[in-house]
Amino acid sequence: MSAIAKKSLVLALIFLVGTAWAIAAQAKEPRVIKITAKKFEYNPAEITLKKGVPVVLEFTSLDRLHGFKCPALAIRTDIKPGQVAKVPVTPQKVGDFEFHCDDFCGSGHGNMKGIIHVVE
Repeated sequence: MSAIAKKSLVLALIFLVGTAWAIAAQAKEPRVIKITAKKFEYNPAEITLKKGVPVVLEFTSLDRLHGFKCPALAIRTDIKPGQVAKVPVTPQKVGDFEFHCDDFCGSGHGNMKGIIHVVE
């Protein structure tokens, strides 16, 4: 095999490996962020996401029915005890966005909130 043919083969292999890596990177599952809810808090109460990067918010309740609402990012779900609520999200704007419980859960309900930070 000539030197030119060897170089062509090496370049072709590099191209194929790079292409396969790029396809695999695109095909990987979105990151899952687990969030628990209980009277009168979310854990975590601060979440950082990247603009344009898909994630799945996975909610569980430790005690009773709660809600999760982030109006600025159009996210809303019920969080029922004994069930997992999965919400796919791909934020399209940068900023800090408040979320809160929108199912009344007792005297501390108004304090059940948090922030989603979306960064570039």
